[in-house]
Amino acid sequence: MKELSKRTKTFTDSAIRRMTRIANQYDAINLSQGFPDFDPPKEILNRLEQVAHEDFNQYAITWGAQNFRDALAKKQSKYMNLDLDSNKNIVVTCGSTEAMMSVCDPNDKAIVFSPFYENYGADTTLCGANPIYVPLHPPVFNFDKEELENAFKQNPKALILCNPSNPCGKVLSKEELEYIASLAIKYDTYVITDEVYEHIVYAPYKHTYFASLPGMFERTISCSSLSKTYSITGWRLGYCIAPENIIEQLKKVHDFLTVGAAAPLQEAAVVGLEFSDAYYDELQKLYTHKKDLFINGLKELNIPHTEPQGAYYVMVDISEFGYDSDLDFCVDLIKNVGVAAVPGSSFFKEEENRYIRFHFAKKDETLLAALDRLKDMRTKMSYKKTVG
Repeated sequence: MKELSKRTKTFTDSAIRRMTRIANQYDAINLSQGFPDFDPPKEILNRLEQVAHEDFNQYAITWGAQNFRDALAKKQSKYMNLDLDSNKNIVVTCGSTEAMMSVCDPNDKAIVFSPFYENYGADTTLCGANPIYVPLHPPVFNFDKEELENAFKQNPKALILCNPSNPCGKVLSKEELEYIASLAIKYDTYVITDEVYEHIVYAPYKHTYFASLPGMFERTISCSSLSKTYSITGWRLGYCIAPENIIEQLKKVHDFLTVGAAAPLQEAAVVGLEFSDAYYDELQKLYTHKKDLFINGLKELNIPHTEPQGAYYVMVDISEFGYDSDLDFCVDLIKNVGVAAVPGSSFFKEEENRYIRFHFAKKDETLLAALDRLKDMRTKMSYKKTVG
């Protein structure tokens, strides 16, 4: 029989979702795949219950129900400090991973910071583009200006910018973003942002929307979703914000990729988009509390880790155990300790085997139970080298 797609032949299954399956198999506490174990806001759930008995069970407008886009435009205009038109500047998507298809052609190049959310590499491959990886240097995960400009000199069509960053929790400063913006102008490059953690940032750090910088709206596709902000990761409601000429292209790509996001879920989520500032203030306080609880627990256990500035992930250094494979370590951690993490190598282009990623978007009792199990990590895990 003829060979299947060469473009996708090198794909593996998602390491993140694989860890969830193994965690379920061994009844481990799942701190791998980043979804909460607590309920979404009751206002959204109550509206969903009503919607089930109303007339929202057929297709919505392909690029998003009008009232959903109107509510989204109002909210994001305020937070992004932009004047957004719901009909000209927004496409509602199934999740937020469709944008690159409207920008890159086969053999184009796209800059990707490493570590990166694993979908970025696959998305680049699916549209036939070639990624240029630029390292974010641990443990602070800053980029080197010379390394970044060298990447821009290779004439990329786009740069993918995850801010706040999954997996490392880096929040790019306004000065760092302005430097990226200067290169985007100098080398005529589009910027595709993933800002899904826009409301989960820890003091004193602040989130700056890239499209809000001078001259950047015209060349930026701002991607996000409702998943993390409203604890509805399973709803798969995403969106792209961009200038009208880009949105018209995105509408066509979205129409043929996924047709449209779920109509009942859009209707139910409108109430969330209309929340006051108080909701986002409380969300920041909630995740600051969870970060402090979990990070302080790691400190008490003397488990080395990075310090997240945003998002809800922490990278833990497992160098002391001497494993050649962080994947093997994560599987053993599930089996022997009962806590699931993601192998850090799945996020890095560089040879990197010393980190695993935990997330802390869980109930307090879940995080405390995980920390209780991690107390025994050094006695229950095998050391692959002599310690000391």
